Amino acid sequence: MNKAWVLGVPLDRVTLGQARDKLARWLQEDKTRLVFTPNAEIIALAQDNPQLKQALVAADLTVPDGVGVVWAARYLGSPVPERVPGIELLESLMELAADQGYSVFFLGSQPGVAEEAAQRLKLKYTGLRLAGTHHGYFSSQEEQAIVKMLQDLRPDILVVALGAPKQELWLWRYRFVLPVKIALGVGGSLDVLAGRVKRAPLIWQRLGLEWLYRILTEPRRLKRAWQLPRFVGMVLRQKRT
Repeated sequence: MNKAWVLGVPLDRVTLGQARDKLARWLQEDKTRLVFTPNAEIIALAQDNPQLKQALVAADLTVPDGVGVVWAARYLGSPVPERVPGIELLESLMELAADQGYSVFFLGSQPGVAEEAAQRLKLKYTGLRLAGTHHGYFSSQEEQAIVKMLQDLRPDILVVALGAPKQELWLWRYRFVLPVKIALGVGGSLDVLAGRVKRAPLIWQRLGLEWLYRILTEPRRLKRAWQLPRFVGMVLRQKRT
């Protein structure tokens, strides 16, 4: 069995390296693949959002981005090899794209963030081909124009940072009309890569407390933090049933 299941959401049993190898193979194929990085909050939200759960279940790759998800999988008797942070998977994919000449489009975050992140990544990964960028503050009318732009540009990789669950639902809605090989939902990763938000220090990451660091340094996240104990409660209940 190559998937673990937590509250009805599948998690691929892969390391970061194995996930990268899978993405490398997909870039050689002419098919759109959806890649999501669910954490405890996203899985909790999926319990009340059937369309979100459907998108997560049908995704081509879902990796556990969060210590809570790794704990839950192990506690439920279906462990995963390791946590695979979305930002690290994104950087690994950018390195791969630069090495092999694949083009990337960045969609999401506040105006200017996608551009900053893209330019920093181009400096870090020499040869990275930028197909374009667009911020995530668009209307329903502008949305169709963005889809048309992507159809015209035909990037190999689409990086979407609209926040959960909007990015997952957006990619699920347009999955059949996006002419890309890999579409990846990355949450707030572009803000980090653009230098707008600092990632937790390594010691916090190793202790599995990156989520706490983000709450402490970004108080606006506090109102979403209640999903964490809710997630734990649902996992405990599933174990008893």
